[in-house]
Parts: sequence; structure tokens; C-alpha cells
Amino acid sequence: TGKKPYLIAELSGNHQGDIRRALKLVDAAADAGADAIKLQTYTADTMTLKVDRPEFMIDGGPWKGKSLYELYEEASTPWDWHEEIFAKAKNRNIDCFSSPFDASAVDFLDNLSVPAFKIASFEMVDLSLIKKAASKNKPIIMSTGIADFKEIQDACNVVKNYSSAGLALLHCISEYPANPSEMKLRTIPGLINSFNVPVGLSDHSLGCSVAIASIALGSAIVEKHITLERKSGGVDASFSLEPLEFKELVEKCNQVYEALGEKYDKKNLSKKSNHLYRRSIYVVKNIRKGEFFSEDNVRSIRPGLGLAPKYLENVLGKMASRSISRGEPLTWQ
Repeated sequence: TGKKPYLIAELSGNHQGDIRRALKLVDAAADAGADAIKLQTYTADTMTLKVDRPEFMIDGGPWKGKSLYELYEEASTPWDWHEEIFAKAKNRNIDCFSSPFDASAVDFLDNLSVPAFKIASFEMVDLSLIKKAASKNKPIIMSTGIADFKEIQDACNVVKNYSSAGLALLHCISEYPANPSEMKLRTIPGLINSFNVPVGLSDHSLGCSVAIASIALGSAIVEKHITLERKSGGVDASFSLEPLEFKELVEKCNQVYEALGEKYDKKNLSKKSNHLYRRSIYVVKNIRKGEFFSEDNVRSIRPGLGLAPKYLENVLGKMASRSISRGEPLTWQ
């Protein structure tokens, strides 16, 4: 809080199984102005089972027709790539961290000296995983996804009981892609008030508008998927931003943050130079000493160096204490 929004470029499976593409995505994120690039650390076997049952099949969205095992096999980032990707990010001066999906991934990432852990939305109910990550005493960012208030509270309590390194929550709608009409961004200030931690948005909607709007509601972190080009495919490409779009996201989120500024101090506006261009009461015809003020010889005009327009009714009918030239601001004297 009190800082510009922290922009995370989610790599996910958009490397398409090619480490060269993964490294290019690190460059693209850095060039776009992202603060961090994030990976996901799992294998298909740590995520699910390779079994032929209907509940293990995906029946909607961009991955319809695949089994969970097939999806995670295609989307996973090989663990032996991590060190090179982390080194590339360090060379480009952006943070690099990951979402672990089991205890072995937490230990693996900790050995790589990650600066933080991200808990994915569907893992928020896995309190043993959260406890394992929190035990490393590094900042934790958790996506809320479909978690209810009690589940969020339980996860936060685990983090706070096992770590003093900091916690942030990301409002998230776990649809891929998410429809803007379902994003419920007013949840963000509610999370801030309820949990008293930095809150942001993990955004799977198309385009930048939802993420940019979240900044005005107090979002301190924005996470968004990045791809080199949507047309080249990739498991998350359809709801990812291309590099120039991600650059626009960074610029506009920062612009909105700057526009929020501090609360306007209405008590100390009298020194503002633009007050010169307000209206005030001026003499519009030469007036002799002893002559009465009337609508014919005083008016409310710009600039603002005379009496405030609200005093015009008090002035009319009163007598000039001295001769006054046309164009002089009227004062009580």
C-alpha cells in the first residue's frame, strides 16, 4: 500500500514446451514494465491422476475435451528450466517467483531462493500446502477464486500463524476466460476491510479494462497472463495479453494510481493559483465617492481578486467610500 501497483506477468503454459519461448516471455515482461514474472511449479503427477473417469475430463472452456492429466502435462513448466528462467529474470531486473502445487515444489522453489510464494485459487483450501509454504517465512500471495469467507479466513490464519513475512490476497474469478460482467470488482474493498492486508486482482478476463478499473478500487497487485502472440496458441493464450498490450496495462494501471492521489484538502485551496480565474465582484463603470452601487456599475466577472460573488446582494444599494475606477476589484474597504 502507498506504492504503485505491483504488476505480475503470469507465464503459465504459454511457453508451449520451448524454453527459448519461456526466456523470450521473461524479456517481453521486463520490456513491458512488469514488476515480476510468475511460473507454476508442478508435474501432471503432482496435480492429478492419469485415469479414465468422467470427473477427470474437462467439459468446457478453452481446454474442453482434454483430461486433467493431459492439460497439466502440456502446461507444466519443466523443473529443470526454473534455474535458467530465474537467472534470466534477475538479469532483466524483475522478480521471479512461482505457484507451488505440492510440498516438494515448495522445497524446490525455496532452494532457488524465491522472493515469495503464490498460492493458486484452487489450492486455497489446501491448508497443509499453505502451512508448508508459510513455514519458509517468505511473503505469500493467495488468489481467492471460489473460496468463501470462512475458507479465506482459514487460509489467512495459517499464513499468519506460521509466517511473519507478509500476506496479500488476490480477488479472482476462476473462469477461463472470465466474463467482465462476472468480475465483481467491488469485492476488492471488502477484502481490504475484512482482512487488513494488501489486496489485488488475478485477472483472466480479456483485455486490460477490468484490471485497470481494479486499481481505482484499491487493487495493489495485478496478475495477468502474458503470451508472445495469441495466434500461436498455448494453453492460456486465448485470455493472455501480448507484449504491447501488457505494456499498455502497466502504463494505464500506473496512470490510474497516480490519478487517485491523496484526498483533496478542501481547507487549503485558497492558495491555489487557479483561483485567479474564478468570478468576483468588479467595478464595471467609474464610480464617484458617495455614489450608490448598482447592477449597472458592479458585476460578478473574472478574475477572482474582488469580493466573492455571494456578497453581490449585500453590496447593491450601499455607498462608495471613495471614487473607484472601472476595472478595479471591489473590496469591503
